[in-house]
Amino acid sequence: MKVDAFSNSAIGKLQRIRGHDAYLRRDYDHFAFIPAPLPTSVLLSERTHQLLGAALYAVGRLDSAARRLPQPSLLVRPSLRREAISTSALEGTYAPLESVFEADFVAAANQTAEVREVLNYVRAAEHGLVLIKTKPICVTVIADLQAILVEGTRGASYDAGRLRTTQVFIGEREEGLENSRFVPPPPGAVLVDGMSDWEKWINAENDVSLIAKMALGHYQFEALHPFTDGNGRLGRLVTTLQLVDAGVLKYPILNLSSWLERRKEQYKDELLAVSRTGDFNPWTQFFAEAVRAQAAEAEMRIEELLTFRTQTIAQLRNASVRGVAVNIAEDLIGYPVITAGDSARRHGVTFPPANRAVAKLSELGIVREVTGRSYGRVFVCDDVMSIIRRGL
Repeated sequence: MKVDAFSNSAIGKLQRIRGHDAYLRRDYDHFAFIPAPLPTSVLLSERTHQLLGAALYAVGRLDSAARRLPQPSLLVRPSLRREAISTSALEGTYAPLESVFEADFVAAANQTAEVREVLNYVRAAEHGLVLIKTKPICVTVIADLQAILVEGTRGASYDAGRLRTTQVFIGEREEGLENSRFVPPPPGAVLVDGMSDWEKWINAENDVSLIAKMALGHYQFEALHPFTDGNGRLGRLVTTLQLVDAGVLKYPILNLSSWLERRKEQYKDELLAVSRTGDFNPWTQFFAEAVRAQAAEAEMRIEELLTFRTQTIAQLRNASVRGVAVNIAEDLIGYPVITAGDSARRHGVTFPPANRAVAKLSELGIVREVTGRSYGRVFVCDDVMSIIRRGL
């Protein structure tokens, strides 16, 4: 880490750290950056406030659009999987959208490591959404989610689900701590106190607007880097939980990570610049634009899904198709990959009528069989998958 770039920061200080790098088998003597607690009021420019207002307005429109659906909760499933794919891609893990959806019908042992890691995010997000119904967004909750996130992956370690007990750095492992982009606080009291302050700030009633609070909270979380692995994905998940917890967005259908992934280097540079300069404006503007753009994109996606749903139901009616086939078709916007057995369970019917219904949807070209088998067949709705895939 270039120490001189952080020596005059207005929002943090440098602390000398000494230790041993087990990977490089040598000792180090360097500095870590200790971010100061976030302020209760932030001086932001007029331009920043304009962008924050536009972002919040866009989120409100998105929430209204979702409520137009007879079952808005259907949007959650594809949205979480979209976010899981993009947030994992930001960390270098890539999995195809189709594989993530089809994983519901594939044994865990037969899933790729990438798909399992992406699905861990889905599980963590779903668990987090349950937890915040009764608990605040806090270190205990985030630690539980971190344990789920790294389970069975290369990031799993003895301290999963706990604040890290080792020094970490952001950069190439082979280059060592001294040549890294950034060195967060050492483990121990400094990190514990930092996360305690973060937790209090996140939940405090103050004059910081919601989108700004998401931006600043995300910066602080990444600067503290509280866990051995999964910090980026967790930090981005927290922003989703904040929106839902605040009641601004009833369903977690805003996917920031696909926008950030396309601007990966700028995203990292903007976060780093906050620590160096102490100026929250550029980063907050960048984050607000991500929220605004992705909310607008998600609103368009909902309109497309509504159109698909309306046209599909009309097609079934014109073909005199009724019953469970219509129910399955209505749910395709949330379940674009199906089997007859899964459809039977979800709609409370036996296998034969569900199998006939899926066969009818296939005959009409609404879904397509992808396994080529006569048993355990999997069907995909290409139209819905195309809508969900757009922007990834």
